[in-house]
Amino acid sequence: MTNKKVLVTGGLGYIGKIVVKELLDAGHCVMIASSSYDGMDLRAVKCPESIFSGAKDIYRRIGSPDVCIHLAWTDGFVHNSPEHMKNLSNHIVFCEHMMSGGLPVLSCMGTMHEIGYWEGEIDEDTPCNPQSQYGIAKNAMRQSLLLSSKDFACTLHWLRLYYIVSNDIGGKNIFAKMMQAAQAGKKNFPFTSGKNLYDFMEINELARLIVVASMQTAVKGVTNICTGIPETLASRVEQFISDNKLPLKLDYGQYPDRAYDSPGMWGNATKIKQILSQNMDTLQD
Repeated sequence: MTNKKVLVTGGLGYIGKIVVKELLDAGHCVMIASSSYDGMDLRAVKCPESIFSGAKDIYRRIGSPDVCIHLAWTDGFVHNSPEHMKNLSNHIVFCEHMMSGGLPVLSCMGTMHEIGYWEGEIDEDTPCNPQSQYGIAKNAMRQSLLLSSKDFACTLHWLRLYYIVSNDIGGKNIFAKMMQAAQAGKKNFPFTSGKNLYDFMEINELARLIVVASMQTAVKGVTNICTGIPETLASRVEQFISDNKLPLKLDYGQYPDRAYDSPGMWGNATKIKQILSQNMDTLQD
């Protein structure tokens, strides 16, 4: 893999900080765009420009990177926050100006919530009918960028993420909430039925796959960053409690299942497996 100059937006966020480490460890030159730079890896550099400045020449102003991995997003775990639609145009304008300025590769983070209510496997052609403001905004961004990217010589990756597993106590998903509950000395954790089937992935593996998918151009468009293996939420949460030796007992049925969550949805892993296979072949050459 040739070393490249990579801009990571949201580079100090929940996923971004691990993606940045993966890139730096691989020898790439990494530029971070973030709302705060506390705790930044000193091997990286700060982006000299606000990515939402609206400048048409933003690509040149920030140093003409080879790849942009756009992870920045506000309130990703607050699915009906008004911030999603409020900020949508800023994301689209930034990405389109980067592409029109000459960016070779743009990799954007998608979500299973673009799909909405769906039962079964999801591939790149699965119809979308999002049921939350987060899903609606991400779906609109994907549709807009896939359309506008046809006008530019830019490889666009839309990396659709599923259920992230992490023991980062500073996170906002159910796993972080369990870590916080254990730290607070609680013994019981209120839970849903736990029957929903999802596609779970450890955050370090997720970051690795984001990097591998972003640093190639042979496979593009919508790619599921997934395992392709459905597992019940209850099973994965119980495993997490065991793996992290948390003194918690799940109180099943204390919370209702969300109306917009399907009984089971997981990704088709064909494209990410193809990317991994090609990457392995390249490393062996």
